[in-house]
Amino acid sequence: MAAPRVVVVGAGLAGLIAARDLERAGADVTVVEARDRVGGRVHTWRDGFTQGQHVEAGADLIEAEQTEVLKLAAEYTLETTRILRSGWGFYGASGKGLEKVRNAPDAFEQAAELLQPEIAAFKAAESRWDSGVARWLGRQSVSDWLVRAKAGKALSARIRGLRGFYLADPEDLSLLTLVEQFASDEIPGASKMYRLRDGNDRLPSALAKDLHGRMLLNSAVTQISQRGRRLRVSMDDGRRQQMTADYVVMAVPATTLRRITFVPALPPDQARAIATLAYGPATRAVLQFETRFWKKLARPSAYGSDRPTGAVWDGNEQQGRRPGILTLLAGGGASRELRRIIETRGWPDVVRRLEWLGQPSALIAHRSISWERDKWVRGGYAVFDHRFDPALRSWLARPSGRLAFAGEHTSRKWQGYMNGAVESGRRAAVEIAMMAGLDYARAADERS
Repeated sequence: MAAPRVVVVGAGLAGLIAARDLERAGADVTVVEARDRVGGRVHTWRDGFTQGQHVEAGADLIEAEQTEVLKLAAEYTLETTRILRSGWGFYGASGKGLEKVRNAPDAFEQAAELLQPEIAAFKAAESRWDSGVARWLGRQSVSDWLVRAKAGKALSARIRGLRGFYLADPEDLSLLTLVEQFASDEIPGASKMYRLRDGNDRLPSALAKDLHGRMLLNSAVTQISQRGRRLRVSMDDGRRQQMTADYVVMAVPATTLRRITFVPALPPDQARAIATLAYGPATRAVLQFETRFWKKLARPSAYGSDRPTGAVWDGNEQQGRRPGILTLLAGGGASRELRRIIETRGWPDVVRRLEWLGQPSALIAHRSISWERDKWVRGGYAVFDHRFDPALRSWLARPSGRLAFAGEHTSRKWQGYMNGAVESGRRAAVEIAMMAGLDYARAADERS
């Protein structure tokens, strides 16, 4: 029998791992990607920095518990390196209105204590997003809860500082997201952190080189038509081409899915889930300095902040001491604020706002990207705001006919992370393999 033809839409981590696993299971796979490169939001900047240094423009930190992405890196003999060993702190407003450095875990412990009634209720509902408890929590914003709990200025400022993690301000972030985080007993930033020593983009590059099928770059999919056992994939690569397939994996963000026409239309709940899922504004700014002036004994390696500059950490500590690159991630409303500072006041003003870290050395190079302005994603990663119906979450990952869906936004536990993208790609590959009668177990044995 001829190998089933599978088209994978999207060459980020989710699409690439789905394509690789399906090839190993015996499928004939074609990957279609709108960008001129693979990797999607896993993107490493390598140009413009002295001494051959590089820094991540997108996905950066890998937590120790994110075993799927770590095992995948090991499979391709990509070296991981431990980073941010001194943990996270917080810089911003205190209870007296002064700006100072604080211990970040204190805020999480205080917030978790105040949230105990909500956490207990969520656990009693088996932590289900389709429960009445989840619906009640999902309708509230974190800001609403801070007012109701009389959290105070200091705690409210530190919770606002989490917009560098969730990419949403308290006014927009669903309380359900915060409750689920604390119900899992996982504190943001408390785990050991890693990145790939030679750049995170080495992982999607290795996956792409491992593929045998066609890779079509600069090809944006515009329509997917299902008729019987055949699917027609229409794409615009400057010539408006079509191809047929037996199955399709959609491994693109929901923001891109919204611009693709599906014939017949997706189920109403699935279409509504895709249409209402938000993506957080995220401006990544990196500054290469002559020295790592921010590195001091007994000080954290990274900081959350309620300031316009957002979260800040050492962006390339694995490359040695001199020079050094400082990474800023401004999420939510801070993204717009940081972008405005750069565009109207310039990089010297950004440097001035970092003086609380120490006396800045000479600025050698700088670069920034606002992911909400990237037309293929329109944001950093998926955010569950208080306007999203929690009961719709499972629809993001649910197959529709001969279509499977992947991407970090479909991950149940690791949404927003590379690990979530990898897990979702493998799940989508399993779904297609089972539909097609392929030997997925054999591919899994080969991978291990």
